[in-house]
Amino acid sequence: MLPPDERRAFLTSLFDAAVTAADPAKVIAAHLPPLPKGRTIVIGAGKGAAQMAKALENHWEGPLSGVVVTRYGFGVACSRIEVLEASHPVPDEAGLFASRRLFKAVSNLTADDLVIALISGGGSALLPAPPEGMSLADEIAVNTALLSSGAPISAMNAVRKHLSTIKGGRLAAAAYPARVVSLIVSDIPGDDPALVASGPTVPDNISRHDALRAVERHRLLLPPMAMRHLESEEATAPHPDDPRFAGNEVHIIESARVSLEAAAAEARRRGIEAVVLSDAIQGEAREIAHMHAALAIEVAKRDAPFRKPVVMLSGGETTVSLTGHGKGGRNSEFLLSLAIDLDGQPDISAIAADTDGIDGSQDNAGAFADGTTVARLAANSVDARALLDGNDSWSAFFAIGDLFSPGPTGTNVNDFRAMLVE
Repeated sequence: MLPPDERRAFLTSLFDAAVTAADPAKVIAAHLPPLPKGRTIVIGAGKGAAQMAKALENHWEGPLSGVVVTRYGFGVACSRIEVLEASHPVPDEAGLFASRRLFKAVSNLTADDLVIALISGGGSALLPAPPEGMSLADEIAVNTALLSSGAPISAMNAVRKHLSTIKGGRLAAAAYPARVVSLIVSDIPGDDPALVASGPTVPDNISRHDALRAVERHRLLLPPMAMRHLESEEATAPHPDDPRFAGNEVHIIESARVSLEAAAAEARRRGIEAVVLSDAIQGEAREIAHMHAALAIEVAKRDAPFRKPVVMLSGGETTVSLTGHGKGGRNSEFLLSLAIDLDGQPDISAIAADTDGIDGSQDNAGAFADGTTVARLAANSVDARALLDGNDSWSAFFAIGDLFSPGPTGTNVNDFRAMLVE
């Protein structure tokens, strides 16, 4: 068996390979449209928006201008594109200002102009734009209810886009008659471009009635003004067949599958076989952990369905239904649940982290766990199950020095999980 430090170095190398494969600087040039007759305007939102803007500036041969918004601390210096920062995952006034700036950037354009939209995960929170009658406080309350509900991303975005004046294709509609080319780094299981950042430039056929059904199904407690708006025709979002979208293009330039395959290649380069379980796993983080743990133990005990040594990789977006008041994101919650199931299994170790470098609202991307995690927590007078019950996974891994904190990565292709069975 590898010493603990070497295991972590190996798992970290896989995360690094996954993130490198999703670096906008490496892929954006292949997806750029031809120069237009008129102006080129750049807009963007998401945790990777600033890095995408920098990469675009480096490869665009003509004049351009524009504005993008990213999370606080995720900005990079650009020479021609303005980079704004706002709050994530809870919207703030800076996000309201950013939404207004993006609308202003695409106003008064002509059919000869081109809009390049740089969209990545996180854009929903970064672009608050409540409809008339709703306040920023209402939008924050909606966002808080969604994040604590355990609802899948498709349900959350169905609600978000119908309680917004910028999401659901509305920003692209505002740019008409200019053509809009959307370059998207997908953090969505299945890579539906309309779901990334709630699709500010990409409409879909999800209706406000779908949003109301999601509210009922997931028992969401939304502010009265939000419910009133959802129940009105004013909440209806543009449809994909709207003629304002006829000349637009949408390109997924990076996704979880590409990153997972890069991590698998890195593992094989280091002499360990790798398998990608799925790039689209959804569900409660602690429940998904049970499935992963059962599979790892099966491999450890019976060499099936994969022969060890092997590293099993997966991606997607799990959720957390909040019942406690602790700290931590979905990746650390996954790992704490996994660690409880793996207790006493010395030959299994794992990493789970968000590829944007931030898990939830803390400054770590995720953490490490193995068959000794629960025992080491107990040695520090920490009850793993009690912390899991309180949604306090961050405190668990902080107590034993197992948080993983690479800092902002400049991209976002959602969760990355790797389990090594030696």
